[in-house]
Amino acid sequence: MATATAAALTADVAACCSPLTGGVLDTPAAERLASVFKALADPARVKLVSLIAASAGGEACICDLTEPLGLSQPTVSHHMKLLVDAGLVSRDQRGKWAYYRVNAEALNRVAAAVSTHSA
Repeated sequence: MATATAAALTADVAACCSPLTGGVLDTPAAERLASVFKALADPARVKLVSLIAASAGGEACICDLTEPLGLSQPTVSHHMKLLVDAGLVSRDQRGKWAYYRVNAEALNRVAAAVSTHSA
């Protein structure tokens, strides 16, 4: 059910959030947006999003994400769970391997929320 939660979270960000500079956010909207920012508040997670986006076909297997970061598979899996829960990436289980794809729409919504111009 994490995918449904993630989709709801990113939809909430889009619905709630005029640009941060375009008005005052109410507390629930600020909390929803902050949870997305928290997912991106770690250099390893930012790099993971970048690695996935740059991968062939726009998706990457968890098995291909550990070496570039120099982190253990459980640590990378933890980071990926946070990104999935925030709705920034999606996860597809294929046998024993998980494949991830960047949710471009969610990233665009985050960018629009911090933009000085309406999206």
